[in-house]
Amino acid sequence: MVKSQRRGRRLMMSGPELDAFLTAQRVCRLATTGPDGRPHISPLWFLWHDGSLWLYSLTRSRRWADLRQDARAAAVVDDGVAYGELRGAELSGTVGTVGEVPRTGACHDRLTFVERLFAEKYFGTSALPHDGRHAWLRLRPESVVSWDFRKAAHPDGSTGAPGGP
Repeated sequence: MVKSQRRGRRLMMSGPELDAFLTAQRVCRLATTGPDGRPHISPLWFLWHDGSLWLYSLTRSRRWADLRQDARAAAVVDDGVAYGELRGAELSGTVGTVGEVPRTGACHDRLTFVERLFAEKYFGTSALPHDGRHAWLRLRPESVVSWDFRKAAHPDGSTGAPGGP
């Protein structure tokens, strides 16, 4: 069950807005915690599908090692440059592996569609190349916080941003 956003409701994205935003974006920043308690944040490509963030990660990465010790993670996906354009989402929850590790391309019902969508989005092909160095992680959000500062625009077109019009 995803926790409801309590603050910033006026700026939060609706379910369809959030789905469209996450589907269109290409890079997230995934935060994990190392065994020493120190945070680690790394950018990576993702796919938003079926209410989950699908991540194709190197299995010999610090992120992978961190998640083997502590499966809790948070991801931020954001967009915009000017204050009045900023929008994004923070998704936090537990990450699990899907399929074989590392992924070799063996038939897997839950990955067939995901891999096709990922290959189309990032490689412009219908088949995902498997290199024996990556595997799938799935973040099922337990909490989602979103914002879309475009909703804060005033009727005159100003944003009310600090130092703005």
